[in-house]
Amino acid sequence: MTRQPSEAESARAVRVRGVRQRGPASPAAAADLAGVAAAAWAVDGDAARAIRFALDTAPKLPMPGSGRTIELFDALATVAAADLTAARVIEAHADALSILHQAPAGSVPAGPSASAEASWGVFAAEGPAQRLDATRQGDVWVLHGRKPWCSLAGSLSHALVTAHTTPEGATPAHRRLFAVDLRHPGVAVHDGAWVATGLTQVSSGPVDFAAVPAVPVGADGWYLSRPGFSWGGIQVAACWWGGAVGVARRLRAAAGSREPDQIMRAHLGAIDLALAAAGAALADAAAAIDAGEAAGEAVGADGSLLAARVRGLVARSVDEVLTRVGHALGPAPLALDARHARRVADLTLYVRQHHAERDDAALGATLLDEESTTW
Repeated sequence: MTRQPSEAESARAVRVRGVRQRGPASPAAAADLAGVAAAAWAVDGDAARAIRFALDTAPKLPMPGSGRTIELFDALATVAAADLTAARVIEAHADALSILHQAPAGSVPAGPSASAEASWGVFAAEGPAQRLDATRQGDVWVLHGRKPWCSLAGSLSHALVTAHTTPEGATPAHRRLFAVDLRHPGVAVHDGAWVATGLTQVSSGPVDFAAVPAVPVGADGWYLSRPGFSWGGIQVAACWWGGAVGVARRLRAAAGSREPDQIMRAHLGAIDLALAAAGAALADAAAAIDAGEAAGEAVGADGSLLAARVRGLVARSVDEVLTRVGHALGPAPLALDARHARRVADLTLYVRQHHAERDDAALGATLLDEESTTW
């Protein structure tokens, strides 16, 4: 049995805020978020609809660092609370648009890749025994090798891809960002390894590149050193947080329809504390980004440290929400409510982009390398 959403539920906005809740949004902003929520709900886990939704919606979102970063986080969280497939796709597409916007003058690809119909991914992961190299042949750069974790590579038209521009083992090693047309015959997508039960239609397998032409975006190292690198990691956390809100709503609806259940109410209260703390961290991060206080990816830099803290706080809150909702509701909604079961599976996979104790250890190393501590 699939629980059908009410019109009010499918069009509910989510707003990132501090512990002291802000006042209501302006009527226009509230209407915009409600429209985004309803459109995201209609995606219903379908990748093709998610790509169309991203093309229609992402250009309307504020750029990070524009003075309206909290509105960007509101929109991404609202999408994620409605449908995590839609959130996974629009976050990557919006990130690509912001990267192109931040790129130095003269380094933005023109032509079809810059059109409103270009659907974008960002492929920047590295993996053992998988390496993508960029070499220059006259006036043209070409890509050779394999890139792991390329989400929807077989469905998108374009991608921003990081590739090595120095030989393997060279010191220092350099990577550069390139724009590529994924429809080139030298692009081979491998989707067969994707067996996930969450985000089932957002296949993230490896891609082989064989003499694929590429357009450089920025100089060597620009992608990793730009202020927006840390911002992108935080906006992913806004999606995780919105997804947790969507899961928590199922518990709130159940708690409101039962006789007083103190165990359920205790879980609901604890979830509110977790979501409020993570939401406050996101709101603080949005303010820091707009104030120019979240730049840099070097060890101990403000942006890197902020991203590590916010992502860690949100990831822990997501884990708590998933656990507590499962304890409070038992197996029934996982077995009988298709939307809820898919949302739990999607979020469980999505939040594992945070590497738990490994990322905690990296944060600890950053703190030890700081010249001055903050606590």
